Amino acid sequence: MAFTLPALPYAYNALEPHFDEATMKIHHSKHHQAYVDNLNKAISGTENEQKTLEELVANAGKISPAVRNNGGGHWNHSFFWESLSPQGGGDPEEGLLKNIHDTFGSFDAFKEKFNQAGMTRFGSGWAWLILADGKLQICSTPNQDNPLMDVSEIKGTPLLGVDVWEHAYYLKYQNRRGDYLAAFWNLVNWEKVAERMHA
Repeated sequence: MAFTLPALPYAYNALEPHFDEATMKIHHSKHHQAYVDNLNKAISGTENEQKTLEELVANAGKISPAVRNNGGGHWNHSFFWESLSPQGGGDPEEGLLKNIHDTFGSFDAFKEKFNQAGMTRFGSGWAWLILADGKLQICSTPNQDNPLMDVSEIKGTPLLGVDVWEHAYYLKYQNRRGDYLAAFWNLVNWEKVAERMHA
């Protein structure tokens, strides 16, 4: 069964002024679409054709670099779009906020550590807030890897992720990754993050 590009849960211009319409359009309709198309090509006619995206991602290291890169790209972007909301930002709900405070000392300390993971990821990749062994943890992955993959150094369930590939921010922020990460906090869909944690 071929994979398809999921529709965004909001309009391309809905995240302005933080994420601009042109970037969102290219990021979703070109970059994400390419991951979907290339993933479908990579699994076509193989025993992996009937597997779910989650199964492909979990076993990415055993399948092929094309599945690792494009399956990861498809999973990561689908997750990313749902992590954002035009009504996002502000503080997380009480349970999640308490968990963040208990783990990182404060909400600001958590954001600082998360931003640092995004800033220090050399080249392209992602920064993540994950749940590992019942505890919150921050990590980053290269390229389109994620913490669900068998090849990931740090494994866990992603709760929040941010794309730090240049294609995610270059039109608006050029080389200013820090400004892009600062803008990201205005869009975080904390309801979705809490829902993932409680699940």
